[in-house]
Parts: sequence; C-alpha cells; structure tokens
Amino acid sequence: MTSAVTTDKSATSTRPGYGQLLRTPGALGFVLPGFAARLPFGMLTISILLLVQHTTGSYGSAGIVAAFTGISMAVFAPVMGKLIDRHGQSAVLVPVALVHATAVSSLVAFALLGAPVWALALAAVPAGASVPQVGPMVRSRWAAKLEGSPLLPTAAAFESVTDEFTFVVGPVLATALCTGINPAAGLVTEAALTLIGGLLFAAQRATQPKPVARPAHGEKHAPALSFHGLRVLIVAFIGIGAVFGGMQVSLAAFSEEIGNPGANGLLYGVFAAGNMIAGIACGAIAWKIGPRRRLILGYIGLTAAASVLWAANSMILLGALGLVVGLCIAPALITGYTMIEQLVPAASRTEAFTWLTGGVAFGQAGAVTLAGRLTDAHGSSYGFLVPMVATALALAILLALRAKLAPKAPSRIVSSSKPAASATSAAPAAGVNERGLGHRVPVTVD
Repeated sequence: MTSAVTTDKSATSTRPGYGQLLRTPGALGFVLPGFAARLPFGMLTISILLLVQHTTGSYGSAGIVAAFTGISMAVFAPVMGKLIDRHGQSAVLVPVALVHATAVSSLVAFALLGAPVWALALAAVPAGASVPQVGPMVRSRWAAKLEGSPLLPTAAAFESVTDEFTFVVGPVLATALCTGINPAAGLVTEAALTLIGGLLFAAQRATQPKPVARPAHGEKHAPALSFHGLRVLIVAFIGIGAVFGGMQVSLAAFSEEIGNPGANGLLYGVFAAGNMIAGIACGAIAWKIGPRRRLILGYIGLTAAASVLWAANSMILLGALGLVVGLCIAPALITGYTMIEQLVPAASRTEAFTWLTGGVAFGQAGAVTLAGRLTDAHGSSYGFLVPMVATALALAILLALRAKLAPKAPSRIVSSSKPAASATSAAPAAGVNERGLGHRVPVTVD
C-alpha cells in the first residue's frame, strides 16, 4: 500500500519548523525543565552498570542489578501513566520524584558498603519503579496544547529528537562521571537531576492536561493496551531497548579488553550521536511514505546493522558500526511514537506512551542481563549477539503483525466514555497529514 494524500494548491509542502514550535506560548516553560527531568533516563542503567561492576568486579552481577531496575520500571510505568491520566501530572510527579531520589541514594549506599548482589537487586526495584515518566508527560502537554494544529507532527518529531539527545548526553555524562570522578557520581547526579527537574516541571501547572473524567455509571474506559497496534509497537520497542542495553554492556567490556576503559564513553557517544543526527533529520523531512512503511524499513536497517557488531575487532571499526546502528534506531523510534496519535485515543495516550517507554526499559533490562553473562564468560563479541537476535525476533513479529498498525478512523479510537465529543475533537488531528498541513484532507496511510 502507498500513502495517498490530497491537498489544496495553496498548501505548503514543508513541515513547520522547530523554531516556530518553540515559540508556542508557554512551551519553553515545560520543555526546559522537562529535559532536565528526563535526561536521567539515559544515565540510570549505565550508572548502575559501572558502579556495580566496580564494586563486584562482574558485568554479570551488574547486569542483574540493572535488569531489576529496568523490569520494575517497565512494569510500573503504565501504572504511573494511568495515575497521571486520572489525577493529573503534578499530583503524581512530585511524590514520585522524591521517592526516586531516596531509592537511588539507598542503592548507592548499599553498593559502596559492599552489599551482596541480591540486596542490590532488591534495592534496584524501587529505584526503577519510581522513574518519573516525564517524556510521556511532555508529549501529552504538546498533544493537548496543539490539538488540530499543523505543529502537532513537528512536536512529535521534536520530542523524539529530545529523547535521542538524552540517549546521547546521558550515557556519556554518566560514563565521564563514573570513570573520571567516582563510580557513584553517575547515580548521585541522576538522582539530583530527577528531583530538581521533576519539581520544576511539576510546578508548570498551567500547561498540564486536565485529568480524564471518570466514566459514567455502566461505561468503561478503554485501557491503552487494549489497542492492537500499541501491542505491536511495544514488541518493536523491546527490540530497540535490547540494542541500548546490549551496546552499553558490550562497549564497556570491549573498552576493558583493549586496556582503555575511557574509550567506552567515546564509543557510546558515537553510537548515540548517530541516533541524534538521524533523529534531527527525520523530524525535518516531509515524508512521502506512510508511517507503517517507515517503521518497517527503519527496523530492517536496524536489524541489518546490529547483525554485524559482533565481528568488530578494532575501536575504529566498532565506532563506525555503532554510528550506523545509531542512525538506524531513530527512524524506528520516532515513527513508533508518532503512530500513537493514530492508534490510541487521547484519554489513554499518556498510558500508551509509558507502555512504549516501558518496552524500551524491558528490552534494555533483558539485554544487560544476558549480555553481561555472555561477556563475563566469552568476551564482548558475544555480548553484541544480543542486539542482533533481539532485533531479528522483533522484526519478524513486526512483519507478521503489520496489519495491526493500520491507523484507525477517529470514530474507532475514541474513549467509550464520551464517543461523540471525542470523535469531534479527534477529527482536526486526523486532518494533519504527515507533512504537517493543517487543513482537513482525505488520507490513506500505509
């Protein structure tokens, strides 16, 4: 299938720019503190890996502790999303940020005191469960503020680029702190940024979406996971998370093997920079192919690139391959987040975003555990097999279930509590095509 979009002749063919987006009244008030609060997401796993590996001497043990963090975050992120949709962002974010800072501080103390791995794993559970879901909150604010606006697709791309930037800066900053200052410095900084950024973001109450009203008696609110397309996207995001987790462990082990631990930050920075470069490009392009096809093509490229990492035997070659892998992640990641607008109604959208975030965390958790054990037993080249296998499996499922990703008509994705009103409010968004044009058009999307 192909995308067929009919437009009027006066329409521009370019997407509104990031500068125009950021000039939206009130936008910077939540974008800046939101970035500070979500940057720690890119620091948490690598900081745990480096600290626990330093105190135990084992990548396998470090992977287990990091996995407990990731799994608990994957499990509790959708719960947090539901609470946010029901009670509002500030009401949930403030206590969560406080709990997270306390939990991470406890994990640091246990690690430095030489606690056994099982104790560290237990301490990692509240640290992961309390990770604030700031990225989905920011996306929900954009969706509420720009509903029906031609800037909405630009906002989706901007948020994905911001996510990519956190994956660039976060791991590199954490690695520099852990290797250059103190093994615990990465987690200490992560906790401080989460607390300060989270409280500042929560203070911006004027731009937060209103809580979803409880359904009337006899009516049910459709949970995000009830939509088939979201479940397919979660599988794809688990594969992407496995790439992040496998790369973090294997790059660290490779740097140790060549006798240059500091190279880990450089190598991961190159990988993540590819992510960011591709993310910026994807957000600026006025796409002529549909999101489903973009997602599949991007995932094919990611799987192909990840399948050759294990063969790298030099720092230069590994850096080049890591760059290619990073370039291939962004199209899949950005497209997946963008498709939520078409697949899930507004009343469940924050929850849907948290499911995708949780999918990345779950894939990352499994990958750091398996890659850690493989690198301990056989070396870094075996750790790189984890991203290869994970993306191949996810691609196979994505291809088999690609029909589930077909966008639904607005009337088919509205919340059951207010069908007529939701359909009306969703219609303008459906009239925003992938090039960001604001008029209503008939659209057939691949």
